[in-house]
Amino acid sequence: MEFSFQKNVISYFLVCFLCFTQFSSISCEKKVSLTLYYESLCPYCSNFIVNYLPKIFKNGLIDIVDLKLVPWGNTKLQPDNTFKCQHGKAECFLDIVEACAIDAWPDLNEHFPFIYCVESLVYHKNYTQWETCFEKLNLKKKLVTDCVLSGRGKELELQYAAETNALQPPHKYVPWVVVDGQPLYDDYMDFISFICKAYKGTAPVPSCSSSINVFKIGRKFNPFCLKQTAMSKLSTVSSAISSWLNRAKLTAPA
Repeated sequence: MEFSFQKNVISYFLVCFLCFTQFSSISCEKKVSLTLYYESLCPYCSNFIVNYLPKIFKNGLIDIVDLKLVPWGNTKLQPDNTFKCQHGKAECFLDIVEACAIDAWPDLNEHFPFIYCVESLVYHKNYTQWETCFEKLNLKKKLVTDCVLSGRGKELELQYAAETNALQPPHKYVPWVVVDGQPLYDDYMDFISFICKAYKGTAPVPSCSSSINVFKIGRKFNPFCLKQTAMSKLSTVSSAISSWLNRAKLTAPA
C-alpha cells in the first residue's frame, strides 16, 4: 500500500516536471472539449466538417481542443435495433464506416483525415467513391471493412445512439456542436469563439487573439438538418425563418 502511494506521488511530480521543462505549457493544461454530433449525408454537416472544422488545426488551436466526432445525428433506432437514417440506407452505411474508422484509428490525427476525405466526397456529391480515401491516405482498408462486416460497426453506432439520445438538452438538429458541455445551437459556425471563451489556460493561443474570432452572434442564419424526418419544404422554410427571427430578436406583428 505504501509502495503504491509512493509510486503515485513520484508519477505526479514526474508529470509536473515534464510540463515545466520538456513540453509546452499548453500541453499540460486542461483542454476544451469540442464534440460534433452529425450524420454523414447531411449537407450542412459535410460543409461544416470540410470548410470549418479544419480550422482547429491552424495556429495552435488543436493544442487546447479535445475533439470528438459522433456519427449518429438524427438517425432513429427502431424497436428491433435496426437504424432508420434521415438520408436513407447509404447514410446508415457511411455512418458505420466512419464509426469504424474512429475505432480503427483512435488518434484524431489518423481518423480525422479519413472522415474529412469521405465528407469531402459527400460535399461534392460523389460519396459513392468513399473507398478511394484509403488509397489517398495510405490507410489499411481491411481494418474498416472488417469492422463493418463483422457487426462491430453496428455496436459502435448503438453506443453513439445512446450518447446522442442522452444529450441534455436534447439535440434538435445536426450539426449539433457542443463546447465544454454547452450546445452552440445555430451559432455552431462561431465555434472557435466559444472555444476561446471556454479556454481557461494561461498560455497564449494565436487563434484566440485574432480579431476574426470576436463574437458575432446573430450575424446570420446557419443551416442545419432538422431532427424531424417527415417535414415538408414549406415547414422547413418556416422553421428557418422563425429561427432567424429569434436570433435577430425580432417579433412578428400581432
